[in-house]
Amino acid sequence: MYDENALRGQINFLDMIKAGRYQTLTVGRISDYGLYLTDGEENEVLLPNRYVSLTDKVGDEKYVFVYHDSEDRLVATTETPLATVGQAACLQVVDKTLHGAFLDWGLQGKDLFLPNRNQQGGVMVGHKYIVYVYEDNITSRSVATMRTKTYINNDTITVTPRQKVEILICSESPIGYRVIVNDRHWGMIYKNQLFRPVRIGERTEAYVSRITPDARIDLSLQQQGLEQVRDSADELYALLKNNDGELPVNDNTAPERVHEVTGMSKKMFKRSLGMLLKSGRVEITDNGIKLK
Repeated sequence: MYDENALRGQINFLDMIKAGRYQTLTVGRISDYGLYLTDGEENEVLLPNRYVSLTDKVGDEKYVFVYHDSEDRLVATTETPLATVGQAACLQVVDKTLHGAFLDWGLQGKDLFLPNRNQQGGVMVGHKYIVYVYEDNITSRSVATMRTKTYINNDTITVTPRQKVEILICSESPIGYRVIVNDRHWGMIYKNQLFRPVRIGERTEAYVSRITPDARIDLSLQQQGLEQVRDSADELYALLKNNDGELPVNDNTAPERVHEVTGMSKKMFKRSLGMLLKSGRVEITDNGIKLK
């Protein structure tokens, strides 16, 4: 049960505390139900007791995620959702009703609603789907959609070649993987550019390789050019130091073994090794490489 006096009129004035987002709020007061967090403008939201520590006190700052509970009240949590407003994610359907489906959002006791109107081809319980999370402009609730064209497109490209970006692996084709870039654009990673396995739904870092005249974004999991080699050479050197100065791989080692030991493609390993050899920091042995 919540403090009814604090909740009365909440929806009307909670302008600064937004659902579906992380926010840093201040403990304004302590009640039997938990901490009431404020944005400094008289707006409050409850952080229930299950997320509260005995050391929490008025004036402390709390980094929380805010969402609507089952009774349409704003509530805060220290749990980490699988996606926030403005993000795409691969989420599993856990239930279906006449009005839509509910997705595992990663929050205790709270699923994310996927209305029927936002589905494409229907969904099945237990299956995962790529969705985008947005704020409904009528209810202000966080809602999922599979109809992503409005939010994810390449109409106006906001990334540049060589830029480090975040990607979500969405689907596989014979030539590679279609991905969402920075939750805003579509891109492609070609299989001949991969140096490790990837999986649908994985969120990871990547680098923009090129942007074509027809607004296609090609990506790589590794940096390109000399900067990439320098970074990889530093990683290889650190790996040697952490393994008593020796590694059982060299120029003649099979690519699969090189990746198993170093996490690098054979090509990148050879370029990184070449840089370390040139700087005189390592030497090649019959069984691998070692620090000088």
